[in-house]
Amino acid sequence: MIFATGAYAELAGQVAERARVPAGEVETRLFADGERYLRLASDPAGRDAVVLGGTLTEADTLEIYDLACGVVEAGARSLTLLIPYFGYATMERATRAREVVTAKTRARLLSSIPVPGSGSRVLLLDLHTEGIPFYFEGALRPVSLSAAPVVLDALKRLGAEVVACTDAGRAKWVERFANELGVSAAFVFKRRSGQETEVTAVSAQVSGKRVVIYDDIIRSGGSLLA
Repeated sequence: MIFATGAYAELAGQVAERARVPAGEVETRLFADGERYLRLASDPAGRDAVVLGGTLTEADTLEIYDLACGVVEAGARSLTLLIPYFGYATMERATRAREVVTAKTRARLLSSIPVPGSGSRVLLLDLHTEGIPFYFEGALRPVSLSAAPVVLDALKRLGAEVVACTDAGRAKWVERFANELGVSAAFVFKRRSGQETEVTAVSAQVSGKRVVIYDDIIRSGGSLLA
């Protein structure tokens, strides 16, 4: 049975249909002070349960936590957290004194979800950095997944003649995609000033070519627009 946070309800419906498993219903509303009420309208007792959600906002993150705790406490046999977007990935390490590494603190929070009898795991997709799975603790087993085959199919359908990235963070991925397709890879060099992004150079000839830009985390879209 698959349950989902409010923001991921539509995706959960598609996953449930393809996987041929029942979609768990959740009753939710906000109290007058903004506090969230949750109730599992479907019973997960004795089932292998999935909770699908992403860390779009702090509220969404807490909703994943609360929902998963409720599923385990309702008697689920096993728990799989399915998190397509783990958004704290850019704070995976401290670069200045006393910075809070929120990728680690959020992983620690999710690791405190009660463990059902047949165990629990968290599925993570195309993480910003490869070290994040090691932040999860205790009995929650992290599984890192890649959507590279899906991205490659999309690049082929788009007829990409150049595959580009907005910074060095995804350079290896873009080079791999370009090699697989037999096309050029382009790397964009940029300079940040506050919230503004300035492109200073492009490492390939792109004039007149169909360019597809690949990025892993998009917040404001400033780098892509530049």
